[in-house]
Amino acid sequence: MNGFFEDHGLPLVQLKEQRRELIVALMGRKEPISKAKIAEIAAIQNAIAAIEAVIVDLDAEIDSVFVERQGRPWAVA
Repeated sequence: MNGFFEDHGLPLVQLKEQRRELIVALMGRKEPISKAKIAEIAAIQNAIAAIEAVIVDLDAEIDSVFVERQGRPWAVA
């Protein structure tokens, strides 16, 4: 892989910011966290994990095309 992390237009950064805002809002609270808030954070975390998996697949696909074309200089990008 090329080591370059690109989001491919997916909302990864926004989801991570949303998760962080939810966690920060819950820090230092004395009352218990509601099941709804826990479910919301879990749903966002699952979405983040799914998007990261898609990004890894896209990057691997792009890298494989790049490697394949290096062997065939006549191939058009």
